[in-house]
Amino acid sequence: QVQLVESGGGLVQPGGSLRLSCAASGSIFSIAVMAWYRRTPGKQRELVATATENGRTTYAGSVKGRFTISRDNAKNMVFLQMNSLQPEDTAVYYCNAALRATMSAPYYNYWGPGTQVTVSA
Repeated sequence: QVQLVESGGGLVQPGGSLRLSCAASGSIFSIAVMAWYRRTPGKQRELVATATENGRTTYAGSVKGRFTISRDNAKNMVFLQMNSLQPEDTAVYYCNAALRATMSAPYYNYWGPGTQVTVSA
């Protein structure tokens, strides 16, 4: 059984920074892609950033230049460094991983429960 757990959310003032962490545990052979999504009330879930196993990253236009995604493949972890936070970044942030349990197994998507990020003065 695979579990993803996020941490690092909280309340921060506009212009501040936060670092989110996500740890994947359980039966894991490899993780092809790890990503961060976010959702605000009344809006659809938004893809924030992705990181592949070989280090390629992508970002949503709204966070490019402010957020940085990184991975620790040895520990099955992904991080999101968020700088210059603005009120519109307020959301529940979710960790996502596309992984397989064995070399021959198919890839499945897994989600963490989410962590709240609130940007407010």
